[in-house]
Amino acid sequence: MGFSFSLSRQKDLIGLDIGSGAIKLVQLKKSGKGYQLQKFGMKSLDSELIVDGTVMDAGRVVSSIKELLLEQSVKVKDVALSVSGHSVIVKKINVPTMTEEELEESIKWEAEQYIPFDINDVNIDFHILGPADAQDGKDQMSVILVAVKKDKLTEYTTLVTEAGLNPVVVDVDAFTLENMFGFNYDVKEGEIVALVNIGASVMNINILKGGMFTFTRDISIGGNRYNETIQREFNVSYEQAERAKRTEQVEGIDPEALLNMINNLNVEIASEVIRSFDYFKTTSSSENIDRIIISGGASKVPNLVAHLSDKSGVPVEIANPFGKVEVSQKLFDLDFIQEMAPVAAVGVGLAIRRVGDR
Repeated sequence: MGFSFSLSRQKDLIGLDIGSGAIKLVQLKKSGKGYQLQKFGMKSLDSELIVDGTVMDAGRVVSSIKELLLEQSVKVKDVALSVSGHSVIVKKINVPTMTEEELEESIKWEAEQYIPFDINDVNIDFHILGPADAQDGKDQMSVILVAVKKDKLTEYTTLVTEAGLNPVVVDVDAFTLENMFGFNYDVKEGEIVALVNIGASVMNINILKGGMFTFTRDISIGGNRYNETIQREFNVSYEQAERAKRTEQVEGIDPEALLNMINNLNVEIASEVIRSFDYFKTTSSSENIDRIIISGGASKVPNLVAHLSDKSGVPVEIANPFGKVEVSQKLFDLDFIQEMAPVAAVGVGLAIRRVGDR
């Protein structure tokens, strides 16, 4: 599933995940029923360039995109990108049963009840899920409503336009994860799966039932919380904190004290995830989550998987967005692909998109 605020209609595209910590690029080629990996690369961003999803220095971000395109020898110009955070509203709503054309006409009016922004300041899209329980004897249908602030869309589409690319699809991070999951994992009927993507500054939670959307939430917390705390407590640079987070030895940082600190932060991250699960349960007749799949840079933080599994009582695994993607060992270092796979979840979900699909 996906949402596109798009105009153009081209075939091949690249998935470009512009995060606060790094830009990730993925290009896939359709091959039979599956995909082959054509390009995969990433470029770290200095922490002050994009803060909490807001672009602070567009010039340097554009330069980083251009460098990444050059390094990867990318020829394709069409790009899919995604947004998340507090400028994005995703709600599952019930509306009277109608055709897609009728809903297209009335969605603005329906949306006004649910969106805390001025309706003229947002772009709206929707996806019909199917019939909902009838209320007051009236036929209803379930719809996912998505609203993204226009200035947020402009901010991100301008970055790629200035880098010489053509933005043809803008999706929402939570739905790119759903695409990635749907392609790489076997969907079991009725199984409730939580996809948790922990980026540098935003954590996306998307809960699926039998592979279908039921709940999503973005939380402004992520891997930067570890870096900032390590930086402050040990008086080291951001780069040194990043290396320490990856359990590299850094002068002046005591490994035992570091591990204690990381474990305390794992408690904070896990608590946020479980709080969202509790909220989900209040909206869905107390259904329990069967498995958790985590992705994003912070998914590799020491002990986080074990801690989240222990606290939630649910099995946790790290996502492999390349699980069913054909990866040539002539073109790629397979160890590198395996190590970086969790970071590529949104990028792969974007690269699967084609203009005009839903």
